[in-house]
Amino acid sequence: MEPFQRDGAGVGLNEKVKTALDETRLLILGAQVLFGFQLHAVFQDRFADLAPSTRYVACAGQLLMGLAIGLLIAPTMLHRIADDGRDTRRIHRATGLLAGLSLLPFEISLGIGFFVVFESAFGVATAWAGGTILCALAGLLWYALGFAIKAKLGEKPMNEPERATPLATRIDQMLTEARVILPGAQALIGFQFTVMLTQAFAQLPFAIKLVHAGGLCCVAVAVILLMTPAALHRIAFDGRDAPEFFRMGSWFVVAAPAPLAFGIAADLCVAIGHAAGSYAAGAAAAGAMLLMLAALWYALPLSIRQRPAPSAQNVRRA
Repeated sequence: MEPFQRDGAGVGLNEKVKTALDETRLLILGAQVLFGFQLHAVFQDRFADLAPSTRYVACAGQLLMGLAIGLLIAPTMLHRIADDGRDTRRIHRATGLLAGLSLLPFEISLGIGFFVVFESAFGVATAWAGGTILCALAGLLWYALGFAIKAKLGEKPMNEPERATPLATRIDQMLTEARVILPGAQALIGFQFTVMLTQAFAQLPFAIKLVHAGGLCCVAVAVILLMTPAALHRIAFDGRDAPEFFRMGSWFVVAAPAPLAFGIAADLCVAIGHAAGSYAAGAAAAGAMLLMLAALWYALPLSIRQRPAPSAQNVRRA
C-alpha cells in the first residue's frame, strides 16, 4: 500500500471552499490572540526595561502579525466582493495561497514574541536560541512537511465543475466568514479596553489617547456590523434562508473590515509609538498597515471582480 493516497472522491467544490474557510478561521484565532498580547505587552511595567533593540524587534513582530491577519481575512473579502459568495475554483485556490502566505509572517512574529519575553527573563542569548528554534520548528511543520507530502502525492489538478452555489450554502458561508473576522475584532477590543486601565496608558499624551479611543470606537463598530447578520437571521427572517437576507448580510460582512482596519492602524500607531519612543514612527507604521489592509481587503477583490473566473457567466446564469 502506498504510504500516502489522495482521497476526497465525491467532495464537491462547495465543500472544499467551506473547508478552506474553516481552516482560515482556525489560523486567524491564534494570530489574533498573539496580536493582542503583542499590543498589550508594550504597556506592561517591565517592557520599559527592555533594550531599545528588543523594543524595535517587538514592533516588527506587531507589524508582521498585522500582515498575517490581513492575509487571513483577504479570502473572505475575495469571496464576498470578487465572486459574490459563489464557490469557484478561483476562490478555492486564492484561499489556499493566502492562508499559506500568512504562515510566514505568523511564524516569524511568533519567534519574535518568544524572543521578547525570554530576553526579559533569561537574557539575550537564551532568547535568540529559543526564538530561532521555535521559528524553525514552525517552518519545518508548516512548510517543509507540507511540501514534502505534496511532492510525494504528486500534483493533481482540481477538476470539480463550477455549478451554481445554492442559496443555503452561500448564506452558511457568509455567516462562517463573519465568524472568521469576529474573534479577532473581539480580542482587539478587549485589549483596547484593558490597556486604558494601565499606568503606562495614563502617562500618554492626550492626543495619543484620542487616537486609541478612536481606534476603540472603530473596532466596536466592526464588532456590531459583524454580529448584525446573525441577529437579522434570527429576528427579521426567523432563521429562513432568503435572498434579501443574503444581500444584507453580505453587505455587513464586506463593510465591517473597513473600521476594523482603522482600529488596527490606530492601535499600531499607539503601541509602536510608545515602544519605539517616536509617535512619528508609529504613525508611519500605522499608515503603511492601513494601506496594506485596504489593498488586500478591497483593492485586490475589486480588481479581480473585473476579470470573471472561467465559466463564471454560466455559473451566474444557473
